[in-house]
Amino acid sequence: MKLILASSSPRRAEILRDAGIAFESYATQIDETARPGETAQAMVARLAEAKARAAAAQLAAAPERIVVGADTTVELNGEILAKPRDSTHAREMLVKLSGRAHHVLTGLFLLRLPGEATRAAIESSTVRFAPLTEKEIDTYVSNGEPMGKAGAYGIQGVAGRFIPRIEGCYFNVVGLPLARLYALLRELGWQDKE
Repeated sequence: MKLILASSSPRRAEILRDAGIAFESYATQIDETARPGETAQAMVARLAEAKARAAAAQLAAAPERIVVGADTTVELNGEILAKPRDSTHAREMLVKLSGRAHHVLTGLFLLRLPGEATRAAIESSTVRFAPLTEKEIDTYVSNGEPMGKAGAYGIQGVAGRFIPRIEGCYFNVVGLPLARLYALLRELGWQDKE
């Protein structure tokens, strides 16, 4: 059974490749803006489903397949810290995260075709940042890594040196909770190729 990842994220693709899971990527164009009053949990669930359904709607008829939508964000005391708009916004986010714990949430939505059987989940991990100096923040932002990443950091890169502790799934913080995804795939009848 074919697996379709409704994402162009190189980090999500790398997680699947490293886990030996064959897939095809199919990028979708979805407005990822939070709705007024929307919680981080509700937002990632909504966007994961929207991505999966958008990809499924545009794919030509094919044999059985599972389409996976995923959306990840950072939440700090009820505030959603999505991808930074620019370097100034990235600095603001990193100042907020410095010396504090926050939550990384990923919504997953799986759609099996034909038949439209679905599975959905939200994975949450707690990440603690060490206190950061202004120089550390400026140096990190200047290397460009924070751009395009929820919360303005990538744990798998340079920012890993600022994170002394996480509680929960490491892969969730990168952008795709692997063990949770694997369990949902199995529930929908997906099997590794023999």
